[in-house]
Amino acid sequence: MNTDEHFSAGGIVCRIVDGRVEVVLCGREQPLVWTLPKGTPDGGESTEETALREVREETGLEVCLGKDAGEIEYWFTKPETRVHKRVKFFFMSTKGGRVEDHDPEFDRVAWFFFKDALRVMTYPTEVKLLEKALSQVRAECGAE
Repeated sequence: MNTDEHFSAGGIVCRIVDGRVEVVLCGREQPLVWTLPKGTPDGGESTEETALREVREETGLEVCLGKDAGEIEYWFTKPETRVHKRVKFFFMSTKGGRVEDHDPEFDRVAWFFFKDALRVMTYPTEVKLLEKALSQVRAECGAE
C-alpha cells in the first residue's frame, strides 16, 4: 500500500462572551460532523496564509492570526493509499464577518461555549487540541 503525506492549516477562533470563552465550529449534517475550520494550501501559500483563507472561507468570519495553537496528526486510508495528515492550527480572533456567510462546504457554522464544543466535536485529536488550548486562552483573556 502506498503512503501519502498531506498537510492542512486552520484556526481556533475564539471570543469572550459574558466572561466565557466561545469557539466557532463547522458542521455537516450527513454524516454528522462538528470540526475546527481547516484546509489545504493553494499554490505557494504559506501556512499562515492557508489558515487565514480557509477559516475565512469555511466560517464567513474575517479573522486575525494569533499565536501557534499546536498541531495534530492522524492516519486514514483511501483506495490503495494510506494517508498521514498533519494539521497546523493558530489561535484567531474575529474582526468582522458573519457565520451565516460561510461557504457551502459545511451545512452550519456556529459559536459554542468551550465545554459544549468539546462535547459535540467529532474528532478526538481536535478535542485534545482544544482542551490544551482552553488554559492558554483563559490565561491570555482572563476568562472563565
